[in-house]
Amino acid sequence: MAKDTGGEIHTAPIVDQNSRPGAITRLIIFIIVLTGAAIVFAIFRERLGDPFLLGMLGILAMIGVGYLFATAIGFIQITPRSTGDDLSKAFVDSMTEGLVVTDAKGRVLYANRAYAEMTGATSAADVKTVEDLLSDNSEAAPIIEQLAARLRDGQPDDGEFRLSQAIRPGGEPGARWYRVWVRIFKVPGRRHPLSAWSIADISGERAEQERFFLDLQKAIDHLDHAPAGFFAADPDGRVTYVNATLAEWLGIDLANFVPGAVTLPEIVAGDGMALLRAVKADPGTARNAVIDLDLATIKGEVLPVRFMHRVTATRDGAPGQTRTIVLNRTLGEDASADLRASEIRFTRFFNSTPMAIAGVDGEGRILRTNAPFLSLFSSLVDQDGVDRHVRLDSVIHPRDRETFAAAIEKAKQHQADILPIDTVLPDNEERHVRFYVSAVTDAGGEEAEEAAIVYAVETTEQKALEAQMAQSQKMQAVGQLAGGIAHDFNNVLTAIIMASDLLLTNHRPSDPSFQDIMNIKQNANRAASLVRQLLAFSRRQTLRPEVLNLTDVLADLRMLLARLVGNDVTLNIEHGRDLWQVKADIGQFEQVIVNLAVNARDAMPGGGDLTIRTRNVPADACADFHYRELAPADYVLVEVEDTGSGIAPETLKKIFEPFFTTKEVGKGTGLGLSMVYGIIKQTGGFIFCDSEVGKGTVFRIFLPRHMIDVKPAAEDGQPSENGINGDAVPAAKTKEVNRDLSGSARVLLVEDEDAVRMGGVRALSSRGYEVHEASSGVEALEIFRELDGKIDIVVSDVVMPEMDGPTLLSELRKIQPDIKFIFVSGYAEDAFAKNLPSDAQFGFLPKPFSLKQLATVVKEMLEKE
Repeated sequence: MAKDTGGEIHTAPIVDQNSRPGAITRLIIFIIVLTGAAIVFAIFRERLGDPFLLGMLGILAMIGVGYLFATAIGFIQITPRSTGDDLSKAFVDSMTEGLVVTDAKGRVLYANRAYAEMTGATSAADVKTVEDLLSDNSEAAPIIEQLAARLRDGQPDDGEFRLSQAIRPGGEPGARWYRVWVRIFKVPGRRHPLSAWSIADISGERAEQERFFLDLQKAIDHLDHAPAGFFAADPDGRVTYVNATLAEWLGIDLANFVPGAVTLPEIVAGDGMALLRAVKADPGTARNAVIDLDLATIKGEVLPVRFMHRVTATRDGAPGQTRTIVLNRTLGEDASADLRASEIRFTRFFNSTPMAIAGVDGEGRILRTNAPFLSLFSSLVDQDGVDRHVRLDSVIHPRDRETFAAAIEKAKQHQADILPIDTVLPDNEERHVRFYVSAVTDAGGEEAEEAAIVYAVETTEQKALEAQMAQSQKMQAVGQLAGGIAHDFNNVLTAIIMASDLLLTNHRPSDPSFQDIMNIKQNANRAASLVRQLLAFSRRQTLRPEVLNLTDVLADLRMLLARLVGNDVTLNIEHGRDLWQVKADIGQFEQVIVNLAVNARDAMPGGGDLTIRTRNVPADACADFHYRELAPADYVLVEVEDTGSGIAPETLKKIFEPFFTTKEVGKGTGLGLSMVYGIIKQTGGFIFCDSEVGKGTVFRIFLPRHMIDVKPAAEDGQPSENGINGDAVPAAKTKEVNRDLSGSARVLLVEDEDAVRMGGVRALSSRGYEVHEASSGVEALEIFRELDGKIDIVVSDVVMPEMDGPTLLSELRKIQPDIKFIFVSGYAEDAFAKNLPSDAQFGFLPKPFSLKQLATVVKEMLEKE
């Protein structure tokens, strides 16, 4: 040890080859050099000559001047630096860790005194590098080799190792722990970087860690074998720690327990989580609560427990970690076991009931609640609110609070008949709740703490079903009304059209009355179109279903739709891949798409995007759409989406009702969407509408997937397409070519409407047929018998008094099985054909029809073998 002039004591390094020569040494060397030069000049003066000597003196003068300037600016120092270098060396020399610095060739340039004491070096010659000391030691060699490799890569690193005895020979007996770190650094003036190795004895630190670990193990052992359970959970409810006692109760294998793998909802039974979530701490604080609930074991058994629950919150109010002591309420054999069992049964009953329960005082303040109550009203009331005895009417909509206050007043008067209260949540009017208030009476005569017990049941689902049922009944009633009106209108329109045809046959185009008669017929046809829309809504129109590929159908419609929507609307059709086939009337389906496209165009007066897309929806994906009416099955989905103005929620509920329209008078009948609804329903599909005001509307049509099904063959050996062996000929598809419609067959015309019957008789008689008329099925059966069955064809209405058309056909087939029969009706063919025998042969003509269409159907049916 040495003492310097400043009075500070420091330890001198054992090796320091980085010091510069002293000032005296430098001066002596300089004098020797100058003296040698003078002697050389004196000896060789004659030989070198004066010019050379003068040149050399000039060079030396220049060197001297340069040296003076270099010394002046500090580039060359006469004496060694004593500021930063001295501080650095003093700090390194005072380190308790050993430090050794080597050059690129592994030569030791510096080693502090601590390194010498740690390695046992007594002189500079004894100092070895860390690699030389420990590379042959099997205990330290792996770490040393790793550090050396990192050092060669120019990267710092550190490591720890244990030796069975100290590095210094003759050191303290016993194992020692060492920590080594390596660094590489550059020194100004040196070409190659230097390496620094530091080594420290950390045996004391390791011993302290081991003592701490042993203490921790003892604490964990005490906690594991405590008579109470304990667990910790993170803010997301994942269990991060569980002691052995609780693990044994729940059947958890601690050997395989992974922190975070088990969550609180998995081990808390019933609505117990609502009780836990209701306990909330203020920001930056912790809160304790005592909660009675049930836990679920791994085997599914129920374990009644009591929680000493502690929750925390961060400074910003976010939920923190929880710590919970768990008491098993089934343990104990003392005298209070029966009472404890009764408490367990009551707690389980109180918290497991599906009904929310709360006890309130005479002012309507909450005194206590069960778990379902906190679960149902979690957005409005928490455990803190219950502890503060908030008023129960805080969970009731303001408009119904007066009714609730009256119910509480009746309960205070011990009245038994208190009507339930239907209300909605104040923060969500879509959720409906029904409250039942029951008075509390104490048979002992003492005033009870609770004035009433309030039971609450959420009725949102029930209200939705009631609304759905009411809407369905309303639509059904309107449909029946529309169908009935359409039937009667069809009879009237048939008579008008047939009378117009008869008048037109007697008037030439040059006749002044000809144009008036044509106007009558044209307006009758317009009325017939409206009637068909009514029938479509009531699902009683005539459909000609066929197997369709919607990709082809929409591709064919593209040009028509593009013209309909105009240039301001961008039409996009996205075809789904490998679409399933569907069975529908192509004409009616096209009318559905056209109607929806026109409505979308009207909703985008300033232009926009209209997208029609298709895709398959398997049965297991139906639940993704959250439509109550959609039965699980395989469907082909057609979506018609626009970016228009959208539909208001109150309007959205009425869009499929007939005669409801938001368009101006004269610009809409209100039958468009009702017709779409009826066509889709009659096809066996579903249609739904989702809309948001200002963003647009999307109609989703679900058509059932068509599966190939072999139908029974008809008598002629050809399978029936619509499942019945009928041969309907719709008026829209009768041939409009000129052909001979006359005949001489005997026709029995059955129609209860006089005007229609008279028009039919005149139409067929004028074409040579022998026509017998009847106003009912009973009368027709009598005429048939009077003529001994000599009737070639029967044309009959479907709906008639006394005996309808299907019954008449059944009776006639008993007499003449191969009788040719044509049904005439304003309803769809399927409405009555399902009541006929599967092998019945008949034709069909929908109302209203013209004289020519009637004659054509009769002619074609007679010609059919």
